[in-house]
Amino acid sequence: MRESPSILSYEDAARAVQQHAATLRPSRMESVSLLNSLSRTLAQSVVADRNQPPFARSTRDGFACRSADLASLRPLQIAGRLRAGEIWTGPPLQPGHAIEIMTGAPVPAGADCVLMVEHAAVDATSITPARSFQAGENIVPAGAEARAGQMLIEAGTRIGPQHIALAAACGYETLSVYAQPRVAILATGDELVPLGRLPLPHQIRNSNSYSLAAQVTRYGGSPIIHPAVRDNLEASEAAIRVALDCDLLILSGGVSMGKYDFVELALANLNAEFFFTGARIQPGKPVVFGRLPEQNLYFFGLPGNPVSTLVTFTLFAAPLLAALTGRKDLGPEFAQATLTQAIEAKLNLTRFLPAHLESSATGATIQPIPWQGSGDQSAAAKTNCFLVVPERSGSLPAGATVTFVRL
Repeated sequence: MRESPSILSYEDAARAVQQHAATLRPSRMESVSLLNSLSRTLAQSVVADRNQPPFARSTRDGFACRSADLASLRPLQIAGRLRAGEIWTGPPLQPGHAIEIMTGAPVPAGADCVLMVEHAAVDATSITPARSFQAGENIVPAGAEARAGQMLIEAGTRIGPQHIALAAACGYETLSVYAQPRVAILATGDELVPLGRLPLPHQIRNSNSYSLAAQVTRYGGSPIIHPAVRDNLEASEAAIRVALDCDLLILSGGVSMGKYDFVELALANLNAEFFFTGARIQPGKPVVFGRLPEQNLYFFGLPGNPVSTLVTFTLFAAPLLAALTGRKDLGPEFAQATLTQAIEAKLNLTRFLPAHLESSATGATIQPIPWQGSGDQSAAAKTNCFLVVPERSGSLPAGATVTFVRL
């Protein structure tokens, strides 16, 4: 028996997804080379193999000195030169002397500060400091960044270039990451034809499967595109049964209230439990979220219109997928910018409107994109975010600070 449908506010629908996502854990790990770990989710924390830095390090080109000698601003004799990659083999720095040093080089014993080269008058054998320095200036002490054995990158982190750099500094040639969850994609509709076939006047190409596969890949999953499903109950049930060997099931189309929308009924016939069957949002109101208990398989039924598919995946499917990849930051990612033109509100709906964000060092502005409804793929191609117009917010004037969600 199909459960009574429930249409939630955006906040309640997002909360329901987050609550279920919080219970999920990846089941598989694998080892990949350091460069191949980019954008994957770390499964085992990275720890420091030695102190970072392993020696007191100069942060400037200049002269290693004794701060006590600089107080008088008297000339100092140059006792030698030290480059990065070298170690001082002479005696500890003596009073009245300085050692020329390059950025990244180990600070020699006896020195407690580095006088920057621009703060000294230099001749062939001596320097005359232009100012005094405190002990410790322009030196990073050994172990100041991390101690040997300290956790540096926590499991659950999505790996970026900065993490790869740190792992490389600690000698990691490979990293343990969570296996990419397999996401089955089923697009429904009698009007859909494969990309290689010329559509008839009443047909369209199956673009949603590719849009969803791209989003699944971006969020760390491995997409499995199944053939498009005809608009009848038997075909819908059969297609879902074939796609059950996955970690997440995403269907697009067939979730509205039309005479030939069979996805919810097919799922109900497979004993699905529905957590919500709609959200008070535009576009994307007929979004469905639930689980097939026998397989413990979560599913989303997304609207078939392309912009609705983009919006509902970003808001609901992406956070659950992020949990399946092992990530701790589940998203979606919201931020704020200045609105360039007024927006009229619609009561009882949270709107996610196609928009283009432009940002610079002085701030960010957001420009709504004209669109012809949730089937307008040309408008979607100009979109890099969705402008959020909260439910019951009233109209938004130009110049207002508004929220957007990144695409």
